[in-house]
Amino acid sequence: MDRSTGHLTKDGIRLHDAADFDGMMVAGELAATILDRIAEHVVPGQSTAELDRLIETWVTEAGATSATIGYRGYQHASCISVNHVVCHGIPGPKTLKDGDILNIDVTVIVDGWFGDTSRMYVAGKLPRKAERLIEVTHDALMKGIEAVKPGATFGDIGYAIQSYVEAQRMSVVRDFCGHGLGRVFHAPPNVLHYGRPKTGPVLEEGMFFTIEPMVNLGRPETKVLADDWTAVTRDKSLSAQFEHSVGVTADGVQIFTLSPAGRFHPTYG
Repeated sequence: MDRSTGHLTKDGIRLHDAADFDGMMVAGELAATILDRIAEHVVPGQSTAELDRLIETWVTEAGATSATIGYRGYQHASCISVNHVVCHGIPGPKTLKDGDILNIDVTVIVDGWFGDTSRMYVAGKLPRKAERLIEVTHDALMKGIEAVKPGATFGDIGYAIQSYVEAQRMSVVRDFCGHGLGRVFHAPPNVLHYGRPKTGPVLEEGMFFTIEPMVNLGRPETKVLADDWTAVTRDKSLSAQFEHSVGVTADGVQIFTLSPAGRFHPTYG
């Protein structure tokens, strides 16, 4: 396969070869390592701007590039979404309080390959209702990943996530989704976190994409604030998100963004 052009399915989804998997593993490992390193800095009194500054420093020190700095005018190396912020929270001077939960989302570029991942953190003591939300969101991501194999459909992934979350009496955000990636930040397909089995494009070996469910304790509706980035829950309920970048293998799935230190879940300690 021509690595520079690859092969597109009828749905416009690019298929990648074995060398491409290697490139994605390197990029994904760097992104995951940065999220490992930031964990000890997520404490009450810390500002999200300082967390972002550390992330940008580590990306630069690794000889990589931040995919988000300059993307559609965005000026930060991470998105940091606190409490009822669903996604795309902008780092700033506001400091974390005890019991705040937050998603940190990082995308790096290494040798042209994009590594994209996010996970949840807590500043101080984790409140019980937030702990359950985080647990359900994490498990929903993993159930979505378990559905990935050649011959399955993207609807199977969405259904695995939605059916699990709603059985826990929580809701899946509809307004944002996962996406294809590789040598580009966003590409087909849109990876919905809800859906019906056996619908949507069929998964084929060599597809790369993110799965990144956002789960709300309350209703699924969101709104975007005046900054044109920050998305929040309309009912001000807590929201959580986990994200992995994955590739479809001959017999299943490869996760590119596993935590090298085993810190993907905030209760790792």
